[in-house]
Amino acid sequence: MAFRSLIRTFEPAARKYFRSTIKTKKVFCFVLFSLIRTFAHRMNTIFIVLPILVLLMFDLGLTLRPADFRLVVERPRAILVGLAGQILLLPLIGLAIGFGFQLEAVFFLGVMLIACSPGGSSSNVFSMLAGGDVALSVSLTMLSSIITLFTGPLVMSYATGLVGENQSITLPVGNLLMQNIVLMLVPIVIGLSVAMWREQLARKMHGVLKKLAFPALILLASIFFIQNRETIVREFPQLGLAMTVLILLAMGGGVALSWIMRLSGREQRTIIIEIGMQNAAQAISIASSPFVFANDVMAIPAIVYALMMNIILLAYVGIIKTTTRQN
Repeated sequence: MAFRSLIRTFEPAARKYFRSTIKTKKVFCFVLFSLIRTFAHRMNTIFIVLPILVLLMFDLGLTLRPADFRLVVERPRAILVGLAGQILLLPLIGLAIGFGFQLEAVFFLGVMLIACSPGGSSSNVFSMLAGGDVALSVSLTMLSSIITLFTGPLVMSYATGLVGENQSITLPVGNLLMQNIVLMLVPIVIGLSVAMWREQLARKMHGVLKKLAFPALILLASIFFIQNRETIVREFPQLGLAMTVLILLAMGGGVALSWIMRLSGREQRTIIIEIGMQNAAQAISIASSPFVFANDVMAIPAIVYALMMNIILLAYVGIIKTTTRQN
C-alpha cells in the first residue's frame, strides 16, 4: 500500500514530464534497445558519451538569454546560495560519502566526479514541475556549468591525491581542464551565439535536441550497464544506498541554506532541485575519457546516481504538487 501511495504521489508529475514526447521516446527506446543488444559489446562508449555531452552543452547555450546573466546582480542572495550548495557543499558531501561508505578508490573518485559536476539541464524542467523559479534554475545551471570547468579539476586533483595514489590512479589536470573547455565551454558559447543572433533557429534546434536528450542518455546508460553488468549488479547495493544518501543530503543542504538565507518558497524548491540534480553525463565523460581517467568502471557511480536522482526528484515533485493541491 505504501508503494502504491508513493506511485500515486509522483505519477502526475511524471506523466506531465513525459506526455509531450512519449511516443517519440517509445520509438527511440525500442530501436535503441534492439541495437544495444546486438552491438553493445563492440561499442566504444567514449564515441557516444562525448558527442552527447557536447550536444547537451550546446543545447544549454541555446536556452540562455542576457537576462540569465543579469540575475546575478538582481538577485545575488539566491544565486550565492545555489552556487555555494553546488560548488562547496556537494564536494564535502561527496568526501563524506566516500569515506563513510568506505568505497574503493575507483568508486570514491566516481562519486567525487558527480559532486564536482554542474547542475543537470533537466533541473530546469523539474523546477518548472515543482512550481519553482525557472529563471533562477537556468541561471544556476549556466553559472555552475562554467564555474565547475575550473573548480572541478582542483577538487578532483585533491581527491585523487587522497585515495588514488595507492591504486595507481592519476589525474592529468591539464588534460581535464582542456577537455572541459573544448567539450563544455565552447559548445555553450556557440549555442549562446546562435541564440543571440538567430533566436528563431535556436528555438527550433532546442525543440529537436530536448527530445533527443532522453533517448541518448538511455542509450549511454544501457551500454554501460551491458558492458559492466556484473560489476554494477555486484556493487549496486552499496552504490545505490550511497547515491541515495548523497542526493538526500544534498537536498537537505539546500533546505538548510535556503532557510538560513530566508529565500522564498519558489526559490527554495529551485535550490533543492539544483543541488540534488547534477550532470551525470559530464561525470561519465571524464571517467571514460582516454585523455583523463580512461576508466569505465569509475563511471558506474554516475550511472547509478542518474537512476536514483530521477526517482527521488520525481517523488519530491509529486509530494510538492500533492501538498500544493491540499493547501
